Amino acid sequence: MKVIVHGRNVEITDWIEEYVAKKVQRLERYLPNLNEVRTEISQMAAKSAADRYTVQITMWSNGQILRAEETTSDIFASIDAVVDKISRQIERFKGRATTERRRSTASVAAQSELVAAAVAAADSEPEEVIGQIIRRKQFVIQPMDEQEAVEQMELLGHDFFVYFNPESRVANVIYRRKDGNYGLLEPQIA
Repeated sequence: MKVIVHGRNVEITDWIEEYVAKKVQRLERYLPNLNEVRTEISQMAAKSAADRYTVQITMWSNGQILRAEETTSDIFASIDAVVDKISRQIERFKGRATTERRRSTASVAAQSELVAAAVAAADSEPEEVIGQIIRRKQFVIQPMDEQEAVEQMELLGHDFFVYFNPESRVANVIYRRKDGNYGLLEPQIA
């Protein structure tokens, strides 16, 4: 398992890296095929001291992506809270009835690009100039069915998810509607 720790406005010491690695190691027993774990620690200048340190963990295991984020006043409390949150996600993920799924042959690097693009799109800051394209992202989409796309979207905590539908052989977008149901966008050539 590869553990990557990145800091934004925070100096990542060896002690912090070891602490994160030790906490994440305990998750490996639940996900034995855990490929990569990315941890991003950021410090924000906030009015409330309780919202100072944000820790985000993204994990890849057998083509599945799990992501959690927590914000507290202490860096180590944030790490503990996000590990607890992601362990609850793993329990939910493992508890679901698994059906036969198609597996992508995409590399871990391609999956990393997909998650980075999805996270950046979901967490992007408001734009100052309206109407201009200020960022472009490229990513590899994975072949999967509708139900697997819904599960991936829920595990990531996003409102939409782009995937490749092998039956129709086109890219689809699944999204969460305001009423709690899901919508599916299927492009067609006019």
